[in-house]
Amino acid sequence: MKSVIIIPARLASTRLPGKLLLKQTGKSVLQHTYQSALSSKKADRVIVAADDAVIVEEVESFGGNVMMTDPEHVCGTDRVAEAAGALEGYEIIVNVQGDEPEISAEAIDLAISLLEQNVDVPMATLSTPIRSRKMLEAPSCVKVVVDLQGRAVYFSRSVIPCPRKWNDELLNSEPATFFQHVGLYAYRREFLLEIPRLPIPLMEKIESLEQLRVLANGQAILVGQIDHPITGIDTPEDYAAFVRRHAS
Repeated sequence: MKSVIIIPARLASTRLPGKLLLKQTGKSVLQHTYQSALSSKKADRVIVAADDAVIVEEVESFGGNVMMTDPEHVCGTDRVAEAAGALEGYEIIVNVQGDEPEISAEAIDLAISLLEQNVDVPMATLSTPIRSRKMLEAPSCVKVVVDLQGRAVYFSRSVIPCPRKWNDELLNSEPATFFQHVGLYAYRREFLLEIPRLPIPLMEKIESLEQLRVLANGQAILVGQIDHPITGIDTPEDYAAFVRRHAS
């Protein structure tokens, strides 16, 4: 199956203005992400879906593929869907966030493999064990519960499953008890194009989690497991840590 990675890139950022264009390492955050995506062995192409001419100019400056999309899109999924609609010949579309410069090829390829091996499922994503109670209880850490077939049951900002009685050993169990959702998605192209038209359920509005729309509309999401979370850049502290890792 032919696959393409689409990186939705929005110029505006609330907590770290212009973060995709930061270049303290000598390359922009967006260029790092693009080049990491290129290391995928399964993806046939990488393209940036931009919302601003400044993003287009940046991608062209490092020789990347870029497409201008509607600046009014309210979420990355809609931006990726617009780009995917203009691309023919790709069966699997992978959504890689532009602010994840350390995305691994293995993570991308796992998400693609899940759809290649399960032709009846329209979407796949990833998870990683949670070993910290602070992380477990943080609303910014989205949790996921899966069934025995590895399909998502629910995503939440709350603790799921919620222990009736707490025991610290729950954080050290093997297999793990709690899983963080990793925001990398692979879709079948036809299904991705349908997502913006699906009814938005109350639980999506309450949790502010787009993936709940898929579950609420009766579609399955396969969830693969990776050992470590993908570190995104949301704050000045995140970027400073990335710069330190890149310099070491």
